Amino acid sequence: MTHASQTPPVRGYLTGPVWGILLIGAGYMAALLAGWPQYGRDLLVGAQAAHDDRGHDGEAGLHADSSPSPLTVLPFAILLAAIAILPLVPSLAHWWERNSSKLLVALSLAAITLAYYTLFHSHPVELHFPAHAVVAPAASGPSWGLAQAVLTNALLSEYVPFIVLLFALYTITGGVRIEGDLVATPLVNTAFIGIGALAASFIGTTGAAMLLIRPLIDTNSERRRTAHTIVFFIFLVCNCGGCLLPIGDPPLFLGYLEGVDFLWTTSLWRQWLFTNGALLAIYWAWDTFFAYPREAAGDIARDERLASRIRISGLWPNAALLVGVIAAVALFDPAKAIPGTSWHPWIFLREIVLLGLVAISLLLGSPAIRLKNAFGYTAIIEVAALFIGIFICMQPALALLHEHGDSLGLSSPRSFFWATGTLSSVLDNAPTYMVFFKAAQSLPSNGVTMADVEVGRLAGISLGAVFLGAMTYIGNGPNFMVKAIAEQSGLKMPSFFGYMLYSFGVLLPVFAVMSYLFL
Repeated sequence: MTHASQTPPVRGYLTGPVWGILLIGAGYMAALLAGWPQYGRDLLVGAQAAHDDRGHDGEAGLHADSSPSPLTVLPFAILLAAIAILPLVPSLAHWWERNSSKLLVALSLAAITLAYYTLFHSHPVELHFPAHAVVAPAASGPSWGLAQAVLTNALLSEYVPFIVLLFALYTITGGVRIEGDLVATPLVNTAFIGIGALAASFIGTTGAAMLLIRPLIDTNSERRRTAHTIVFFIFLVCNCGGCLLPIGDPPLFLGYLEGVDFLWTTSLWRQWLFTNGALLAIYWAWDTFFAYPREAAGDIARDERLASRIRISGLWPNAALLVGVIAAVALFDPAKAIPGTSWHPWIFLREIVLLGLVAISLLLGSPAIRLKNAFGYTAIIEVAALFIGIFICMQPALALLHEHGDSLGLSSPRSFFWATGTLSSVLDNAPTYMVFFKAAQSLPSNGVTMADVEVGRLAGISLGAVFLGAMTYIGNGPNFMVKAIAEQSGLKMPSFFGYMLYSFGVLLPVFAVMSYLFL
């Protein structure tokens, strides 16, 4: 079947989400007429002003005895176990491949978490959206307000901004095609991954990963030993490359919103250079001395025969739209006035703008390019299905960390690096970053500070959140997306535990040396 004959259904497949975006936009306009986004914005700005008047010590909080039971972490642990184990069980692997099955498991475990807060939790819960508040349990009967607060924190404060940003970067970069089949030598692959690691700090780890994973797969399509190449791509492009600017990775952007200077993260260039340089050197040695020599001679000859130059298409309008994504994320934060004005954006205006940029990309971009990219929504739906459960089920774990974080005995930059990184391996690294950021704010400082955090500790928290998100498939959103795209392309990727053999064997020694030298 020719591309021309496939274009009309692809056009319909791409414009279908546009109608959904238009309905969301219409709903937002109705909410604006009712004054809800403005009211939420005003609550947030008013709470910030009151907080500034009181100072950090005046923030209303909870007592330590309001912690949820440690047993409430079980649904989260079971969800992580399901992600790791079910693909390995022959009788369940095919069932688990379906995104509907993942969503069913995720929502079932999330329902258990919400049921605990409704029926058994007898202490107040902190609400973070749109402004900080404390929600008390019901005097008798089910505490629906507690469950609502937990759900609001998980979905409106964390999940919606997270998934909309990933969706925007995924969809817009899916309209750009870097086409060509370079000779897949170790040097070419190393250069490919290195360019992606550099780009990650400027267009985000998700944007860089979605832009470059397909041409990397095409370049290596004639080779048989490719799993290690995709794994190192996840290490560097999806994670370790993204620490030089706040737009590189979500936790750094949260730090920027909390008052960290936009360019402060560039001070981490030595840690960035050492870590990414060491990983690239390890990859080059692995591919040069182990993987490439074991390729069949016929595959190498076919790779050289089919080689072609790199061509880039789809830059219009998508390159401009990617700039728009960066601008929207940087400017439309309701907690901050737009530079040069006193106007704070309305709640969720940023997400509406991002969805609008997606609609423009789908309407004005080339369907033929997306067809060549084998663009589809399966990968982002998989992330959305799993992470809705992850964000809800991890709320008790985050509450426990938030209330007991300052009693963990952390003080040195190195201890913050490993503590933040360990949890970022299995929790989403953005809220984990915030837990330790707040814990560091409560500690006395012995030197220069940034946003009321000693800069050494801030460096440890930032690097731990970004770098150790590479330790598992669920440590950072792009990790799972790249795995899904690779598997859709016919590549056999390591299992959850198989991937961890790579990360424990390669990443941990590099991180240990980096922390010893620089923290």
